[in-house]
Amino acid sequence: MNNPQLEIPLNKSQLEILKLFRRELNENDLLEIKRLIVQYLGEKITKMADHVWAEKNWNQEDMEELLNSHDRTPYNPLNQ
Repeated sequence: MNNPQLEIPLNKSQLEILKLFRRELNENDLLEIKRLIVQYLGEKITKMADHVWAEKNWNQEDMEELLNSHDRTPYNPLNQ
């Protein structure tokens, strides 16, 4: 297998994950690990959002206003 050099070096987290998975994993184990990571990150972002919600003292009306607003950055093809 060809191993091209990485253009961007791996960060500390990526290196630690590589160390954890030195052995080959079967598809079921890999899928379960992916699910665990997604679940962990989902719970973490939910807690962060709940914290901001409480900090700003938002209610359902505020959320509806955010969802229905059209405050978008104008398209600029040079921002690609």
